[in-house]
Amino acid sequence: MTDGNQALKKAGLKITLPRVKILELMQAPENQHISAEDLYKKLLDIGEEIGLATVYRVLNQFDDAGILNRHHFESGKAVFEMSTQKHHDHLVCLTCDKVIEFSDDVIERRQDEIAMRHNIKLTHHSLYLYGHCTNDECDHADE
Repeated sequence: MTDGNQALKKAGLKITLPRVKILELMQAPENQHISAEDLYKKLLDIGEEIGLATVYRVLNQFDDAGILNRHHFESGKAVFEMSTQKHHDHLVCLTCDKVIEFSDDVIERRQDEIAMRHNIKLTHHSLYLYGHCTNDECDHADE
């Protein structure tokens, strides 16, 4: 049994072709922070005829099961990434929508200190920092 099939079984989800194909695509590093529409296009590109409604439904099931994390960046559309990654925060370019993952021990420590000072026991958190690329690598820098 593949790792993907084991993840589905562990989450209590039936192993179906759409779930397996979507999970396989989501496990690729280049498909992190991908929208349902972009994932659907990738499925079509590789010859998989899985409907957009099915893609949405499976992504929601994976999010509910803890296989994926859903993020709502400033673009307004949900994007997904595998939840098996080590905790990280995100830098988001408001011009080209590029997402950069980062980890910083000082930021993590400060968040814990602030929560403790306010008598809050953190269970989880998300940090999104927004700005604009300052180099020529921005996909839409000329717009």
